Amino acid sequence: MTTDAPVNQNWMRRLVGLAVFLLITGGIWIWFFCRFYVPPDYMAIVTAKTGAALEPGKLLAGPGQKGIQEMPLPEGRYFLNPLTHDWRIVPILTIPPGKAGIVTSKVGSDLPAGEFLADAGQKGIWRKALGPGKYRLNPMGYHIELIDAISIPIGYVGVVTSLSGAQISEGAFAGPNQKGIRQEVLQPGLYYMNPFEFKTDVLEVGLNQVSLTGMDGGEVLTKGQMETQNVAMQELATSALQRQQEKRLDYIEKQEAKSDAMSRRAAGAQAPPAASAKDKKAPKQADAAKPASPQRTKVSNETLVTASLVPYVEFPSRDGFEIRLDMTVEFEFLPSHIAEIFKNYGDLPAVVDKIIMPQILSISRLKGSNYGAKEFIVGEGREKFQNELTDALAQVLGEKKIEVHNALIRHVSVPEDILRPIQLTALAVEQDLTNRERQNTARMLAELNTVESLVDQRRQEVLQETAKMTAEIMAAQEREVAEIQAETNRQVASIRQDTATVQAQTTRQLGAAHAQATRLVQGEKARGFQMRVQAMGDAAAFTQLDVAEKLNPDIRVTILHAGEGTLWTDLKNPRLSDLGAGVQLGPASLGPQNKQP
Repeated sequence: MTTDAPVNQNWMRRLVGLAVFLLITGGIWIWFFCRFYVPPDYMAIVTAKTGAALEPGKLLAGPGQKGIQEMPLPEGRYFLNPLTHDWRIVPILTIPPGKAGIVTSKVGSDLPAGEFLADAGQKGIWRKALGPGKYRLNPMGYHIELIDAISIPIGYVGVVTSLSGAQISEGAFAGPNQKGIRQEVLQPGLYYMNPFEFKTDVLEVGLNQVSLTGMDGGEVLTKGQMETQNVAMQELATSALQRQQEKRLDYIEKQEAKSDAMSRRAAGAQAPPAASAKDKKAPKQADAAKPASPQRTKVSNETLVTASLVPYVEFPSRDGFEIRLDMTVEFEFLPSHIAEIFKNYGDLPAVVDKIIMPQILSISRLKGSNYGAKEFIVGEGREKFQNELTDALAQVLGEKKIEVHNALIRHVSVPEDILRPIQLTALAVEQDLTNRERQNTARMLAELNTVESLVDQRRQEVLQETAKMTAEIMAAQEREVAEIQAETNRQVASIRQDTATVQAQTTRQLGAAHAQATRLVQGEKARGFQMRVQAMGDAAAFTQLDVAEKLNPDIRVTILHAGEGTLWTDLKNPRLSDLGAGVQLGPASLGPQNKQP
């Protein structure tokens, strides 16, 4: 027993030392070789070197599987064994404001037949777009493409076309999970939408114009983009309008190419006949009738211009003359009808090409054939034609949800052989009217001069009357002032007389009162003296009392008795008070009752 105890203690010490060594060594290994830190806005892509093998076709590994781990590690401190794991620090996905992220998933189950957008857990393009923010998606399994968000400027709306979902019946609007144009439009704002799921057309609402300028064709004027203080929003809105403008220019180019092809097929392979001198202008007119090809210009804050695809307005008048018009039609798309208009006819150039311009040409020819050429030159006839054209266009296009406000006739072109006589006639009429107006003006000037003379005469009369009335008023005022002053002086004198009388009475009464008061006071004083004399017994005693009362109380009188019949008084000797027997006399000792022998 005594031999085994030291052996066991040695083994225990060795085991404890080994444990401490392993603990220190393991701590050093973990802290210096296994530790790593993921900073903010970064993530760690971890690859496991050990674990179960991945299933065939699977790209990312889950927990316990060998390969690139699907879930990245967020920011923080981690400890992984470098012998069993590798890691790589990469930035996280940051989508800035005004951008959207389109995710293409490389992992997940395959899409069903006929589907091209993926939901959660499926492989392919995600249906939902990522908005601004920070995302930790493994770049080995997900590809993210940044696109501009859909910006609808003020004065515009977005017509949404769903590209996926169930097929709907013809002419109907698409609902949720249905394919087609939706009735609800996007109001001005910013939207993060997947362009693979929804197509958005930015269309103007409010007033627009179609202008026809004779042989030069026409153009469609749309409203301009409004200025905003947010530069980023302005750039997004400009980009959206630029994309929409590109669609419109593509449509116009296709329509022009189709029109050219139809013209070539109609012309055939026949050679043109020899052109006479009269016909040499025909090619130039044909070229002028063809609208100018649109140019692809960037959308700015100015008004957008889109060339029209239709010719000028031309029709025969009632008397057989060719009439050409320069016209501007103002129309409006209401937000509540814009989706239906887009579904039925397309974008603005298509609406103008298919609906507005055919109606303008048809109604202009129909209404214009009822008027003679002269009526288009005279103002009243042209105004009547303009009103009828506006009413007819408003009625026909209103049925198609297009509001027409005005159809303005700017210029009418008629043949020169009828225009010149009509102009001369109208000029003669206007000259006659001018002469008449000049005569009327001269007559009115004469009447005006007469009236001015009468006015001047009347002005002088008024001035004289005014001076007379002023003098009379001043005299009346002075007389009234004098009367008031005299009456005032009389009243002042009367008041002063009354005051003097009152003062005399007051003085007399005050004197009598003062005399009476003095008599009473002095009488009472005399009665008082008399009563005091009677109280003292005789007048001598009263006199002594009065003298004693009026003496200074500090006076001292010393009387010395030196002998019978002798009285020496020395008031200046201070030692007299010590001589003999004396009596001090004060005011009280002078009375008859205090006499001393």
